[in-house]
Amino acid sequence: MRIATWNVNSITARLPRLLAWLESTGTDVLCIQETKTTAEGFPAAELRELGYESAVNATGRWNGVAVISRAGLEDVVTGLPGGPEYEGVQEPRAVSATCGPVRVWSVYVPNGREVGHDHYAYKLRWLEALNKAVAEDAAGERPFAVLGDYNIAPADEDVWDPALFAESTHVTPAERAALAALRDTGLQDVVPRPLKYDRPYTYWDYRQLGFPKNKGMRIDLVYGNVPFAAAVKDSYVDREERKGKGASDHAPVVVDLDV
Repeated sequence: MRIATWNVNSITARLPRLLAWLESTGTDVLCIQETKTTAEGFPAAELRELGYESAVNATGRWNGVAVISRAGLEDVVTGLPGGPEYEGVQEPRAVSATCGPVRVWSVYVPNGREVGHDHYAYKLRWLEALNKAVAEDAAGERPFAVLGDYNIAPADEDVWDPALFAESTHVTPAERAALAALRDTGLQDVVPRPLKYDRPYTYWDYRQLGFPKNKGMRIDLVYGNVPFAAAVKDSYVDREERKGKGASDHAPVVVDLDV
């Protein structure tokens, strides 16, 4: 079974690439972030033609998540149970579903903007709610994973130049402590292998030749429980999909499971 996660940075803009990628890779389940569309505008019909069912949590604007699956799609939960609101709204940042033998969450963790900002405090509250929401599945016997754009680099080696981020979000002790607390529920970081260079970065800024110069970060993560991690045969960052015209600024993270 092949499972992946990908922040597509607008599914409308990326649809031709997405459809071609699904066909070429044979991915069974894909967790998508930053759809930037409404649920009604999500391309469920186009994906259905390739054999994928869709579970979508999207309201337009800048967020939106989905799980698409050709391995079954059951017990869908839209939203983060107990999740906080930001400016009076629970943003569409989580959706979960059971896909055959595996249960997955697709998450788009708040960016945080800058340390001390209301959005940073919201990010930490959101992660606390995620921790509580996944604890039962994380400790269970069914393969389970939380995949997505976490907007956190777990360690300094996951940032191309840690010194440049010392006063920024994505690397603060509080954010990394939230990740550690998530791991304590029974999850572990399924670290992919890079297809080039020595670190499996998943995001490169569009500006200042970030991708050609490999000025990246590993912020798209797969956190799996013990049965999920035990089933992993391979995991890699599909760096090739970050290349070329019309690419997202994130690359897919792919996990092959023996389930």
